[in-house]
This record gives sequence, structure tokens and C-alpha cells, in this order.
Amino acid sequence: MRLQFVLTEVAHGLRRNLSMVVSVVLVTFVSLGFVGSAALIQKQVDKLKGDWYDLVEVSVFLCPTGSTAATCAAGEATPEQIDTIENVISTELGSEVAHTYFESKGDAFAAFQERYPDGYQGTQLTEDDMQASFRLKLADPESFEVVSDVLSGRDGVEVVEDQRAVFQPLFLALNRASLIAAGLAVVMLLTAGLLITTTIRLSAVSRKRETGIMRLVGASNLFVQLPFILEGAIAAVVGSLLAVGGLWLGVRYLVTDWLEKSVDWVAYIGTTDVLQVAPLLVGIAVALAVVSSVVTLNRYTRV
Repeated sequence: MRLQFVLTEVAHGLRRNLSMVVSVVLVTFVSLGFVGSAALIQKQVDKLKGDWYDLVEVSVFLCPTGSTAATCAAGEATPEQIDTIENVISTELGSEVAHTYFESKGDAFAAFQERYPDGYQGTQLTEDDMQASFRLKLADPESFEVVSDVLSGRDGVEVVEDQRAVFQPLFLALNRASLIAAGLAVVMLLTAGLLITTTIRLSAVSRKRETGIMRLVGASNLFVQLPFILEGAIAAVVGSLLAVGGLWLGVRYLVTDWLEKSVDWVAYIGTTDVLQVAPLLVGIAVALAVVSSVVTLNRYTRV
């Protein structure tokens, strides 16, 4: 009987404040859309890092003829210097380097001819123009600094390069986009909280007679406030479900059906990732509605 009464009151409250309820749903939808977008962008960044950082290598370029680097003052790297560098890699960096590949000038020239059969920008280079190098596959892609500290400055080493630097601008842009989305989400969540507070306050004021009667018959604070809390929670949950649906459609049609088919060498997030984010969005919606409602109701309906 009490449950039926509470549900009836909730239905009446939703009908009485329909326009405000719709506003709460829409604001919650937009704000949680930003929250979900920020979470999905971060998932995409993590996926790209996981896939690409495992593929990148550290390139140790050896001194070519005519280099101006201080470590190349004696000219092109000698076989003795190359053997010394290889020994350092296998001993001092044995735990950091998972695999070592030496690319001679001949190997570099063969790769150049395969990539640029007609020459590079109209210039046909020769094997003597190539540069020998060690390509190091790291056990931990984050340990580049250790490798660089050990190998940089050694005779015969012109420069040590980390291929991750190529991807850093992309990751930086995606991280900034995630932060912008998170910032907008905070603003919109604050707006949603204020709107829920206003909606509940108007509902409580318009039903002062009913709540007064409930006080006279000895109803508890929870029983008086529960219909109002449920009204806010229902509106917020509907908004969160719309946000989940919008994100799912966006990922399904923009990422999976379009972007993934256009650029197929990148690992993308999928609809499964949206479903993983969904409980977070619903939980935020419920928490936002309950907190906003309780704060308001403690002032306007407390027995």
C-alpha cells in the first residue's frame, strides 16, 4: 500500500512538472554525453598507446661520413666502435632491450630503394649516402631515457631517437580534447544539479498541502521525501540512458562503420567500450539526482 502511494505520487509529480522534467532529462543527457565522450577519448588514447608503443623502436644512428656531431669527430663509425656499442647493448642494457637488429648501410640502401624506387625528391642516393644503425625493441617502451643515457655521447653514435616522439603530438591533442570534454562535462553537471534542485523545490512547494497532511499523520522524513527523490532520479536516469544511446550510435556509425573502414590501420574503440562506460554514467546520474534532491528537501519538506 505504501509503495503504491509513493509510485502514485511520483507519477503525479512527473505530470505536474513535465516541462521541468524534460529540461532535466535534456541537460543530463548533454552533460553525461560530455562525460562519456571524455571517458571514451581516454580509452582511445590508451588503446593507441598500447598498440603503437609496443611497435615503436629506439634507433641508434651511427656516425656517417661528414657528420658534425662531437662523437663523430673521427669520421664514420668504425667496426671496433660498432662492436663496442653492440657489447654495451647486450650487457649494460640487457634487461631493457628485448631485441636488437643491426641495419648496415647496405640494408639501409636496400630499404631506401624499395621505398623510393625513383629516388627521393629527384635525387638518386647511393649506398655510401646511407647511415648504419641499431634498432632496439625495448622490453618496456617507457624506458627510453635509460637507453638514451647509456648510449648517447659514445664514440661512433651520432644520435639516439625514440620513435614515440612521432606519436606524441597526436596523443597530446587527444588528451587535450579529453580534458576539454571533461571541463564542459563539469559545467553541464553543475547546471543539471541546479536544475534538478529547482525542479524538486517547485514540486515541493506546489505540494505543500499533501506533505502537510503526511506530517500530521506521522509520516517519516524518508516517506515524505521519497517521491521527490524518485522523480529527480527517474529524470536523471532517463537522461543518462539517452547519453549512453547517443554515444553508442556515435561510435557505431561514425567510428565502426565509417572511420574504421576509411583508416583501417588504427585500433579504435567500439560499442563494447560504450557499454563499459554506461554504468558510470547511470551511477553519476543517480548520485547527482539524489544529492540534489536531499539537499533541497531537507529545507522544504523536513518534518
